[in-house]
Parts: sequence; structure tokens; C-alpha cells
Amino acid sequence: MKMHLIIAVLVALLALTQPLSASAESVTLYAAGSLKAALSDMAASYGQIYKTTVTTKFGPSGLLTEAIEKGEKPDVFASANMNHPEKLAAGGWGGPVVLFTRNQLCALAQANVDVSSDNFLYTLLDNKVRVGTSTPKADPSGDYAWELFKKADAVKAGSFATLSGKALQLTGGPDSAKAPEGRNTYGWVMSEKKADVFLTYCTNAVLAQKEVPDLKIVRIPEDLNVGADYGMLVRGDASGEAWRLAMYIMSPAGQKILKEYGFEAAGIPQEK
Repeated sequence: MKMHLIIAVLVALLALTQPLSASAESVTLYAAGSLKAALSDMAASYGQIYKTTVTTKFGPSGLLTEAIEKGEKPDVFASANMNHPEKLAAGGWGGPVVLFTRNQLCALAQANVDVSSDNFLYTLLDNKVRVGTSTPKADPSGDYAWELFKKADAVKAGSFATLSGKALQLTGGPDSAKAPEGRNTYGWVMSEKKADVFLTYCTNAVLAQKEVPDLKIVRIPEDLNVGADYGMLVRGDASGEAWRLAMYIMSPAGQKILKEYGFEAAGIPQEK
């Protein structure tokens, strides 16, 4: 069954099994930092349609998971991977976990760096090139970068040791430097010349380039690239309003917003 059909079935089942409040409520959404622009728009759209206040908190998925495990209680959690929500579901926090969108890794590069899809690995391995990543375990973007390094070993032996050893973990960790208010994290990191090439989601790269037009976006070669599956779950004792927000994210309207920000959105009906 195609993904958009599976989503439609899930939405229908949830609609039948979860009572929705007749009066306006508030709902809290925790989500991966890479979803901030898209889900901020979606929260505003949802709030306008359903007259509901959506309170949002964005950050590295791993750190949000830790906050939830320590007692914070968002109604809906949207992660940049499947592992973190599945961990929460296994612990009885909520569920089921639904794959609601996908992303890809891209590379942001300084204007003076001669990097392309053709010479990508050679450039990353150059000891003069500073490679920036997010922080593994705290932020799935960092985990995906490490997966890319492992794939590189199959192309050139020893690549994983070289790349994982030289990578600068600049974002996504509990002690990472924070971008000034209103600045894109990755655009700021690159404008501060903290790295020559930075591995991040393609959606983040597009937003960073809008802020810092001189930056280059490089598509990672197919044999090295890593796809990112995004998972979502609702807290087990959350209200029907939380389920309605989750359904809206999976609906064609919600998926359309995700697609506008560069995410792979399978929940949009195919044109006939």
C-alpha cells in the first residue's frame, strides 16, 4: 500500500477512535529544529482553522526526548528520526509512531570552496577542509552525518576514521553555541566561518542560503547520501485536540506545507 494511502487509513482510524473537543483548547507541540519553519506555519494555520492555541518548542530531537523522559509533557512530538519517538513509545509514553515526512542530507559550502557532487568525498577528506556537523545522539542530523561517513568507507577505505576524527560538532548539542535570536543556525555558523563545508538537511541548507546568499548548496552523491525518516507520536493521555493536530500534520493540507519547505511529503493525493 502506498504511503499516502496508509496515512489516509491512519487518519480515518484515529478520527473514529479519538474524541475531539467541541470547544477550543490549547495543544503543545515539540518538534525537531529542522521542522521549525514548516511547523510554525502549520501551527498558525491549524490555530486559525480550529481556533486553538498551539504552543511550540523546537530543538534537537535527542534533547527534546531527554526533556520528555525527565517529565516534560508535550501533547505531540515530531522527531527528525524514528528512533527517538519509538524509544518513548516503547516506554509507554504514547504512540503509535507514524512516519509523516522525509528529508535528505545536503552540504552547505563556503563560496571559495571548490566542491561539487563529483569531487564531494575527495573535498571532505582534504585535511585543509573543515567539515562541520551537528552533534550525534543529541541531534539526528549528526547521526545521519556519521552514517554518511560509514558509507564513505565503502568508497574509500579509511574514510570513516578520517571524517569522524576531523568533524567539528558545531550545532545541536547541549553546549553548542547558539545563533543570535532570529538567525538561522546554519547560516550563522557558516557566516562566522566556523566550517568550510557543513552537513545538514537539505531543508536547512535552503533556509541558510536565503539568509547568506553566497553559500553554495551541494547535492550529496547517491552512494553517500542518507535519507532521514521523520516520526511523530501523540502522548498517551493527551486530549482529542492533540490527535486532531497530528491528523492535520498528516493531512494533505499539512503535507502541502511540508512540501513547500522542501520536505518529501507523501500524504498529498496524486493528480489524476
